[in-house]
Amino acid sequence: MKENRDAIVGAALVLISFGIAAFLLPRVVLAVGEFSTWTAAAVAALFVAAFFAIFWLRALWQRSKDK
Repeated sequence: MKENRDAIVGAALVLISFGIAAFLLPRVVLAVGEFSTWTAAAVAALFVAAFFAIFWLRALWQRSKDK
């Protein structure tokens, strides 16, 4: 039961963090875009990649923990 609660709390924190970041992302991209369009695109791509990378790394950690 405690493991499930920890997983739920962890997932909720990650989703809330990324939700806040996604809310602020357009402002950040526009601000960075004033300096460089390529950098703004990279910031947006890194945000999307980070979202998936977090869960991919978590899955790797869980698999190694279960062995």
